[in-house]
Amino acid sequence: MSWGGVLAGVVAGLVTQLILNLIGIGVGASTLNPTTGDNPTASGFSIGAGIWWALSGIIAAFVGGYIASRLSGRPKASTGAWHGLTSWALTTLVVFYLLTTAVGGFIGGAFNTVSGAIGGVGHAVSSAAQTAVPALSQGTDPVGAMQQALSAPANDPATAMKDATASLAKAAVTGDDAQAADAREKVAQVMAKQQNIPIDQARTRVASYEGQIRDKAAQAKQQAAEAADVAAKSVSRGALLGSLALILGAVASWFGGKAGTVDPTVTAQFIRTVRRQGNSAA
Repeated sequence: MSWGGVLAGVVAGLVTQLILNLIGIGVGASTLNPTTGDNPTASGFSIGAGIWWALSGIIAAFVGGYIASRLSGRPKASTGAWHGLTSWALTTLVVFYLLTTAVGGFIGGAFNTVSGAIGGVGHAVSSAAQTAVPALSQGTDPVGAMQQALSAPANDPATAMKDATASLAKAAVTGDDAQAADAREKVAQVMAKQQNIPIDQARTRVASYEGQIRDKAAQAKQQAAEAADVAAKSVSRGALLGSLALILGAVASWFGGKAGTVDPTVTAQFIRTVRRQGNSAA
């Protein structure tokens, strides 16, 4: 095994992939025009970038395998192929090391953000409901509508009204029936007193607001579930395509190593010449 040839193949492969990726970035960026509307879609752009990245890796693997085999000086095709494959393997380890140290933290943070958003959707909806204010449209914000209906006079603590509606919203989202029933009754009593309406009518209005809250929570959870499904499929497809690209790169490096094998005929002639010179000297 000629490690000098292998290292030379690694360097050549990395540089080749870097150059091809820079070309891909340049071509891809040239297709974007923020002043007009005819830009490629995000999905199409990402697919094109993935295909170019895979092709760049395959070409770089072939180049690295060829140079590793050629500089190893081994005249046997199988030995040259193994030098090319070893060069590809070492290049792959170097690339993954660089990705882990340079952008691994960013990627990990992105996945943590996605998983946290999916896992805490109930908390997010509850917080949004609790912080709703009457300035929002009553037609689209049930919590705001309740708080608007419960506008307290100057001598009554407004915070108590907001706490009551916030408690009801939180209970509606979390599914705590006991807390929901207690908060619902408190809000209905305050509404009946302030608006001078029968308690049954107040309860009906509160039930309507609560239904809207539950609908909004269900919509938010559904959207989060759909986003999680899309993310999972994207990760799965990316991993499978990435593994396929690596396998194709290994095959390319093998054939590159075979192609870069030193010509056995030239080597044989050199050996015969050396032997003849040795025999003459003897």
